Amino acid sequence: MSKKLFIEFSPLDSWNRGLGPEVFMISRISPEYLPKQSRAIETRAGLHPVSTPGKRAHLHLVTSEGQLQVHTAPFRGSFSGVLSEALRAAGLGSRVIVAQFLKGGVSQGPEGAVQLCGRLKWLRPSISCCLVENAKEKSCIENKSNERNAVREIWQVCKENILEGIIDQLVLDEVGLAIALGYLKEDDLITTLEQRPDAMDVILTGPAIPPRIMSMADQVTELRSGH
Repeated sequence: MSKKLFIEFSPLDSWNRGLGPEVFMISRISPEYLPKQSRAIETRAGLHPVSTPGKRAHLHLVTSEGQLQVHTAPFRGSFSGVLSEALRAAGLGSRVIVAQFLKGGVSQGPEGAVQLCGRLKWLRPSISCCLVENAKEKSCIENKSNERNAVREIWQVCKENILEGIIDQLVLDEVGLAIALGYLKEDDLITTLEQRPDAMDVILTGPAIPPRIMSMADQVTELRSGH
């Protein structure tokens, strides 16, 4: 039986290298024949031995890291861009909650949350108008305590989702104004944000973001009016 050695070359490549058809034919060869013939073939083919890799390091899984972002402006207008990004995130599979604390007029409340893209929940308080006055002054036809309770209901849903870590992204629209007008407590917001899961993105929008929260933020985007 003729002795032939097999190396993985295509027939065309073998002929181009001048190796002949015996290179890509398979046959059994004796152990003492292999080293000598292998070196000869390697030399003719221009091949060089590859060193054996050392011990490989263990793979480490990298977990996603969430951010605390602030999108602020001296006017009301930073929400639309953030909402489009939230919709995109939900469309890609993230679990998202968007909470607007001062937007009413639809009598929504936690039980009437709007579902978008299958994974985005949009919350607004169950009040008959948008809140623009201090919490001590009446803005809507509801009495003042009902207005405060409606806003705090929305915050309670957000707070529970932060602490339980069951969402990927949370948008708190006009939360700074809600604090400035007396509907929410700054200390409560800060304490809750400090306990958020590492992988969760929390985005605050609107004017009047408290300085202590600004100092906590990983990213601050400020919109400026051109007028």
